[in-house]
Amino acid sequence: MELAVNLAKRSHCIKARVGAVLTKDTRIISIGYNGPPAGTHNCDVEFPGTGCPRDSKGSCSLALHAEENAILYAAKNGSDIAGSTLYVTLSPCIACARTIYSMKIAKVIFLHSYAAYKGIGTDEGVDFLRRFGVTVEAYVPGDGVVLVAEPPLSKGNKDHK
Repeated sequence: MELAVNLAKRSHCIKARVGAVLTKDTRIISIGYNGPPAGTHNCDVEFPGTGCPRDSKGSCSLALHAEENAILYAAKNGSDIAGSTLYVTLSPCIACARTIYSMKIAKVIFLHSYAAYKGIGTDEGVDFLRRFGVTVEAYVPGDGVVLVAEPPLSKGNKDHK
């Protein structure tokens, strides 16, 4: 999870910074953080202060989520994703949950709640994954482990160093 937290710091998103690590058999098979597709532009450069335009649902119009980037990179490089574990700093949204399920990822461990971040009543992605047999757990540090992590940036926070 510490690696996912550090990856989140690489995000150029003004709205929220999220990191993800995909593992299998005790090995890291892929990493990702949220941001626009490679070869486009970074939101904090192209749209400083405001971030990228929002789509009809109020979400980023350009960004891929951290989970998507980790999964896409693994698939692009021929990694066997089925049965893997995904560590992510923000629990998956419903769209990412569908991708996680479709790629046969067996377990998701998250640090912060997407529902709490968005101000909605339930973690729809977590509910979806659990309904279809994917193990989903909130991250709990082990004895002696101190993980310093801030929740994702709030919607109005522009301090994204």
